[in-house]
Amino acid sequence: MNNIPEVKPGLIAVSRDCFPRTLSEKRRAAVCKSYGDIYECNIIVENETDAQKALDDVKKAGVNALVVYLGNFGPETSETLLAKYFDGPVMFAAAAEDSQEDMIDGRGDAYCGLLNCSYNLGLRGIKAFIPENPVGKPEEVAKMIAEFIPAARAVIGLAGLKVISFGPRPQDFLACNAPIRQLYDIGVEIQENSELDLLISFNAHADDKRIPDVIADMEKELVDPGKMAEILPKLAQYELTLIDWAENNKGSRDYVAFANKCWPAFQPSFGCVPCYVNSRLATQGIPVGCEVDIYGALSEYIGTCVTGRPVTLLDINNTIPDDMYNGSIKGKFDYKQDETFMGFHCGNTPSCYLKSFELSHQLIMTRLIEPDNIPRVTRGTLEGDIAEGPITIYRLQGAADGSLKSYIAQGEVLPVATKSFGGIGVFAIPEMGRFYRHAIVEDRYPHHTAVTFEHAGKTLYDVFSYLGADKISYNQPKAIPYATENPFI
Repeated sequence: MNNIPEVKPGLIAVSRDCFPRTLSEKRRAAVCKSYGDIYECNIIVENETDAQKALDDVKKAGVNALVVYLGNFGPETSETLLAKYFDGPVMFAAAAEDSQEDMIDGRGDAYCGLLNCSYNLGLRGIKAFIPENPVGKPEEVAKMIAEFIPAARAVIGLAGLKVISFGPRPQDFLACNAPIRQLYDIGVEIQENSELDLLISFNAHADDKRIPDVIADMEKELVDPGKMAEILPKLAQYELTLIDWAENNKGSRDYVAFANKCWPAFQPSFGCVPCYVNSRLATQGIPVGCEVDIYGALSEYIGTCVTGRPVTLLDINNTIPDDMYNGSIKGKFDYKQDETFMGFHCGNTPSCYLKSFELSHQLIMTRLIEPDNIPRVTRGTLEGDIAEGPITIYRLQGAADGSLKSYIAQGEVLPVATKSFGGIGVFAIPEMGRFYRHAIVEDRYPHHTAVTFEHAGKTLYDVFSYLGADKISYNQPKAIPYATENPFI
């Protein structure tokens, strides 16, 4: 994927001048040895002058994610200034003591020092990652760094991201609203365009000489490319249109996500459904939010950075019928019926997550646009059941009241046939019924959810916290009631 950043971590150790600096030096070396691929800054920071020298050093080394390591108590002013002036995400961690045999000159008191560090970060209003257990032995700090990297990748990516949209939203899709201010608050740029701009660019690509190569690539992916071979040139033309638009409109940014109008005017104008192209771009690390869902595209991009893998955007769509639950789930999987649902969208899920797939027409759009004809312009979806495995549903949303809120829930896709259409799967999430009512419905989220195909909740929580989300909801265990949950049920 060339649409997400490469993280180049570096470590700066700090030392309070009334403690032996050798503690920080040897402990720093032990952490770097345990982690491996990290730049070790050889400047121990004891004061502000040291801090500036260390920052210059890591900048020259190309470091874009910094670990500030308290090898002993640490200088609270200098260490927090490292985070203030470093251009990128910063994590703080501290050293645990080494041995009971060395508790005089070898005692560093970093457990205490991290408290002063945190207090100073708060006074200065500086964002920083602090791990769940931020004080540890070298191998434990190395593990903290490994968990920091995917979160850092998302933060770096957002700092260089432009969301490009083609709209407006379809009628009756006010739920996909996109207040702009919260995007700017987290450093994301937005370029909003008319779908007419997209159509003009699409028409200009009609005779693009690269179309045959894109068709050939599509044919390699599709099991039965001959089934709808005549629609492939349109889809290839559209794919090239978006790729060129991204490259020509990045401006000062490094990364791009799309949020595009995809119906109902799209089909008669472009002559196809864009879903398959959306799935292919997602596979390349360029998410495309359906129905001009800007925050859906933003959420997808975050998940792509966090996992380093493609993600998708699905509707939290429909309940599981009694006969399907009783025949295929009950007694086989440890989920209540209201903990299951179907995640669905027209055909934008990457093929690598589908059990089997085929190019098809979009049934709902066919009913609307060409109900009495053989599907023509409503072809172009990638349909199939989503393969079983772990998933995380999540969303970061700028709300109409100016807040930034989010939710995260982990679960799985069950190996149960949906017997339906589209890109679709049977999802199971512990306490989903309560989560649906008291988080997703209660906090007025739209119907779209981003999906990673692994359990990524911990890192997503870290990212949303770092970004300053006003609320992070999760699927709470039965023993923990939601604030709005009726206690008399």
